[in-house]
Amino acid sequence: MKNKIAILLPYKENYNINKAGAASIWVKDYLSKSKLHDSTTVFGNLENNLKPLTKNFINISLEKTILSKNIAYTNELYKHHLKKKFDIIEIHNRPESLLYMLKKKVSSKLIFVFHNNPQEMRGSSSVKERIYLAENADYLYFVSMWVKNKFFEGLPYSNRNNCEILYPSINKLNKFPKKEKLIIFSGKLNSSKGYDLFSTTIIKILDKFKNWKAIAIGNEPREKFNFKHKNFKVLDWLEHKKILKYYSKSSISVVPSRWQEPFGRTAMESAAHGCATITSNRGGLIETFNNDLILKKLDSQSLFLLVSKLIKNQVYLKKIQKRNFSNVVHLLTKQVKKLDELKFYLLKPKLTFIKKKKQKILHISQFDERNDFRLFNISIASKLTKGFVRNGHDVINLSYRNYISKNIFKNRFDLINKKINKIIENYRPTLLVLGHNNILSRNNLTNLKKKYNLKISLWYEDALGHRGKGPNWRENLDLIEKNHDLIDSYFTTTHPDEIKTSINKKKMFFLPIPVDENIENLNLYEYKNKFKDLFFALSHGVNFGKLKKGKRDEREKFISQLTTLYPNINYNILGMANENPKWNYEFFNELSKCKIALNLSRGEPIKYTSSNRIASLMGNGIYTFIDKKTKYSDFFNDDEMGFYSSIDDLGYKIEYLLRYPNRINKYAKNGAKKYFKLFNNSLITKNIINETV
Repeated sequence: MKNKIAILLPYKENYNINKAGAASIWVKDYLSKSKLHDSTTVFGNLENNLKPLTKNFINISLEKTILSKNIAYTNELYKHHLKKKFDIIEIHNRPESLLYMLKKKVSSKLIFVFHNNPQEMRGSSSVKERIYLAENADYLYFVSMWVKNKFFEGLPYSNRNNCEILYPSINKLNKFPKKEKLIIFSGKLNSSKGYDLFSTTIIKILDKFKNWKAIAIGNEPREKFNFKHKNFKVLDWLEHKKILKYYSKSSISVVPSRWQEPFGRTAMESAAHGCATITSNRGGLIETFNNDLILKKLDSQSLFLLVSKLIKNQVYLKKIQKRNFSNVVHLLTKQVKKLDELKFYLLKPKLTFIKKKKQKILHISQFDERNDFRLFNISIASKLTKGFVRNGHDVINLSYRNYISKNIFKNRFDLINKKINKIIENYRPTLLVLGHNNILSRNNLTNLKKKYNLKISLWYEDALGHRGKGPNWRENLDLIEKNHDLIDSYFTTTHPDEIKTSINKKKMFFLPIPVDENIENLNLYEYKNKFKDLFFALSHGVNFGKLKKGKRDEREKFISQLTTLYPNINYNILGMANENPKWNYEFFNELSKCKIALNLSRGEPIKYTSSNRIASLMGNGIYTFIDKKTKYSDFFNDDEMGFYSSIDDLGYKIEYLLRYPNRINKYAKNGAKKYFKLFNNSLITKNIINETV
């Protein structure tokens, strides 16, 4: 898998042991743990005599470039790509470089990492630019929720499936380090970072507590300060490992930034090394670790009082230190796994989705020719036909809508009745199955039954229950009630108990959404690289295939509440935020990213009623949650299908299960096995035959 991945650092970034910035440390740490280390090449701009932090580094020299350095720099990577054909290009903190690659229409998958406020960078400062990036890049990462929120500020949506937080991270030390009476500041020595505030305050602290010392590590050629004290030492930039050693022996760390920190690596690292770390509340600083030492006022008096409190109360100081050391929030192994899972997914080959009296059956339905079989995987009509064939019956399909659409200027219903008559005359079926339609006239039905002793069954998959208040339930019910005395059996995806109708209930039966062994065969519980937690797909009509402008329903409200109340769940939502529905193989690919799925139908939840996607979810082996009011617990146990009673119940159960990935996979396998046992198309069609003929 050599040379599969390219990482492009900002051209001003020093990928060197002495002056490595945040992005360089981020990449270096990631590669130290990544399983894709040997397949990755890092591109950067180093002076010729400097040694890069890792192997597989290619230097892009800009010595002869005066204008448009970033474009020239990015173009050099593009030239390498034309030779190497990278599968993935990961770009750090230069949206302009991402735009360049998008406009070049490179074949690579493009991953981008925002380390700073997107609104303050070329290529992402405008709303138009950010929408373009969100809707065209393969994946966007943000180093904090604050950075992500700045990206979506002003956009017509607040999240997209390809946008996620990937925090800077750190290895946890094995042993709590030995501490000295030392206070540390690390970073650029300027007022934006609060260096002046730190120094003026710490000099007062050192005057009061004479056995304590302080150190500041960094520099800033644009701002000069001259703070002096015999116990206050200022060091120039050190290599990263040496700075970490200073954190280990320091007791207190101060990060009093005035500017909106995108994240604040200094705070994370010092806390993880057992410092009592004091920070401001600016930007992403509050996300770096679980901190109680946040300055309410960013002034010298507040900082003096807080540092004094820690020095005077050694028990309190040690308690904070031990807590910070023990509770590292952003572990390197977790963040590396997260990024690796995405890359493995992008690198894997595309999924390949590849089993006494018999009846002669004419099956009249919509077999999706007019959509070029876009809906083959959710077509109940196709699955039922396959079930009939597997049971040894002979079947002819007729797509009545396809025929009608070719005769729009004629009396279409007369024509389809005549065509059906001709087919029956030629084929002489013993069973006529009307799939999601009641197209035949009363006179025609009467004659056909009499002439050919024909049995007739009708199946229907849309809402019919008045209590569920599903879309168009009254019109749907009127349709199937027509000629009900001439139809021998009904099979409906709305349970007959929920239908108030003039049809004789003795000939009405429940139709589960069927699975087919050649379609629902992904065995997703065996997949390892799942980097999304919850999958949900919404559409505004399967035949329309796209989102309808201005259309919203109760499912979107439910999902919006869920994502707001439970932001830590990593969602993959199709059909919202301008994310068009996906079909067949694209649908399967989206599903394969996820650990858990949500089956949510329009209307109120009623007995056994579900969208037809439940077969795609359960049958392909993803653990699926459904409202408990659907009563699917009559068929499935909790270790086969999930049941929730409210949004909070759902969110709690998902967050709980995510702690146990092996349990999720086991439950998913159980559910798939049970669903196939109960609702496979061979068994369902056998029941249709038994209840009709």
